[in-house]
Amino acid sequence: MLPETAAQLEEIERLQQALAESEERAKSHWEQYLRAVAELDNMRKRAQRDIEAANRYGLEKFAAELLPVKDSLELAVQNAGRADASSLREGQEATLQLLSRALEKLGVSVIDPLGEPFDPERHEAMMTRESGTAEPNSVLEVVQLGYELNGRLLRPARVVVAREPARA
Repeated sequence: MLPETAAQLEEIERLQQALAESEERAKSHWEQYLRAVAELDNMRKRAQRDIEAANRYGLEKFAAELLPVKDSLELAVQNAGRADASSLREGQEATLQLLSRALEKLGVSVIDPLGEPFDPERHEAMMTRESGTAEPNSVLEVVQLGYELNGRLLRPARVVVAREPARA
């Protein structure tokens, strides 16, 4: 075995120091990796709990808004035998207003396109009818109202679309 020179000893010491620093960095990176994995697992579990809660209680607001409508209908059924036609109609109108307000609070809006240009993305044409007064390809009659939920179509409005009268 050859005797080590001072230069070789310095090189060995430098390499040992570099190895120690590299081991320290590797240890630090490993700890960061473990913390990141744990944080990711916690986020996954938290997201799963949030999804389960949304599925379980997502309709809570909807149900709470509809309870007054149900109460109104129950009252109408209880009093149906004692009420006259005009008070029944008033009760139905009040119940319809309750339902409309509840849907509005939930972000449901009505699509009533009477007189507007026909839009196949929001309207469903049930038929066409000749009209001398309405603009061709406009909504002449609304057969059934449509509805949107926060700008997303729930049901298209069912409509009759105007067309030009046939030439004699």
